[in-house]
Amino acid sequence: MKTILACLLVLAISVTLSNASCFFQPLKPWISDGETIGCRDLNGDGHEFGASWKTTDCEDCYCYRDGMKCCTSFATPVGYDQEKCISIFNKETCTYKVVEKDDHSKECPVHGWVG
Repeated sequence: MKTILACLLVLAISVTLSNASCFFQPLKPWISDGETIGCRDLNGDGHEFGASWKTTDCEDCYCYRDGMKCCTSFATPVGYDQEKCISIFNKETCTYKVVEKDDHSKECPVHGWVG
């Protein structure tokens, strides 16, 4: 039984990690001394080519020579009792917690995660 549960956990984690929501933004050059040294993110901040960073919106981003790619670094819960429970997002840890609407100290079972 423990082996089955361990296999299901590994499967759930691998599906979650491979199902991130991503976007690509064509290069908005970051220029220094007349030379393009990186890309500018959506806030206008510069990042050197090859740099990676996490945004305040919990996205993992990477600066390529032709632009910037960002993917969500969190999974969104699905398949839980939405009448009894709510999902609460923690921006500090970039995670969701699903709890009972009437008692946030009680977690609800989640049957799937997306993203």
